[in-house]
Amino acid sequence: MNFDEFTGTIQHRLELPGTGQAVRATRATLTTLGERIQAGEATDLAAPLPMEVDFYLTGAVDEHGQHFDWNEFLDRVAEREGQTAPDDRGDVAHHARTVVAVVAEATPAGEFDQVRAQLPTDEGWDTLFELVGSDGAAVE
Repeated sequence: MNFDEFTGTIQHRLELPGTGQAVRATRATLTTLGERIQAGEATDLAAPLPMEVDFYLTGAVDEHGQHFDWNEFLDRVAEREGQTAPDDRGDVAHHARTVVAVVAEATPAGEFDQVRAQLPTDEGWDTLFELVGSDGAAVE
């Protein structure tokens, strides 16, 4: 999947009016996820992604492996996406789930098991993977 296909898929699934919004949602989600998971895992997850997108996961030099909860994750994504109004939180969570589902389609299934293993299971993190099936494919 190339960059245009990747961002086009996100734009279509989120029903966004432009590519810029799709890129912003992608950057916000993957940069924040890259901060939460270990550097090696970020690199592995980024490898099959388009070059223009993989940097969002791997660019957090010395910032990987931070421990923050689901609410902090959403706060960081919201800030980066510019969606900070209280009623934006549902949209931010939906954007993050959709971006993760598109990433799942572009990566080997086992890769998502490793990402999930690095995140707590009791703090809402499972909702990040709601659109990703157990086989790593997107759930329609």
